[in-house]
Amino acid sequence: MPPSTPDDTPVAFQDPQYREAVIDLLAAIAYGEISAFERLAEDAKLAPSLEDKVAIASMASAELGHVASLRARLAELGADPFAAMAPFRRPIDKFHEHTAPADWYEGLIKAYVGDGMANDFYREIAAYLDPDTRDLIVASLEDTGHSEFVVGRVRAAIAADPRLGGRLALWGRRLMGEALTQAQRVAADRDALTALLAGGIDRPGLDLAALGRMFARITERHAERMAELGLDS
Repeated sequence: MPPSTPDDTPVAFQDPQYREAVIDLLAAIAYGEISAFERLAEDAKLAPSLEDKVAIASMASAELGHVASLRARLAELGADPFAAMAPFRRPIDKFHEHTAPADWYEGLIKAYVGDGMANDFYREIAAYLDPDTRDLIVASLEDTGHSEFVVGRVRAAIAADPRLGGRLALWGRRLMGEALTQAQRVAADRDALTALLAGGIDRPGLDLAALGRMFARITERHAERMAELGLDS
């Protein structure tokens, strides 16, 4: 637990700007989980088999299951969870509009690569937060346990039709571009998040060089995921 003041409010949250940034971050993650649930549930309709349908539905259920703890924490901070999520609906929905999968395999790539990049971004920011908030965010971004399913399905499909690999590699690069654009927009459009990343007298922060290194790490992890799928990044 972070140190507390006599009224049991953690010291970090005595800074209104920090509190606002944490609310923004938790709300963005929560709405991202809700949106991922909706998208995966829709993708389940494209599943070629009942086994695949159940696997994707399970992934969707896991995404929605993460929302409860985020909502509870937002309420503890005195925020209306749904009002807090509202500013993030447009950018996140836009991302999904621009990256609607054309088929089952594009949906799998998006579930694995697109969500992975978003989660990497939020984990990077979480490193600058108080321990309780950091732990909550990391827990809410845990792998739903279905990575092996996605990797297995995509690798098998490419082995059966090598031409599929080229198309999916292009799709993965498009997802990377859209995800990075969304992440930068979310950070830049919210003053409290920008201030959080910049740090303060009593908190570490990121200068332009550090921001560049952060996005370089995210890009490297994207390349690793693509390699796991048997695709070029």
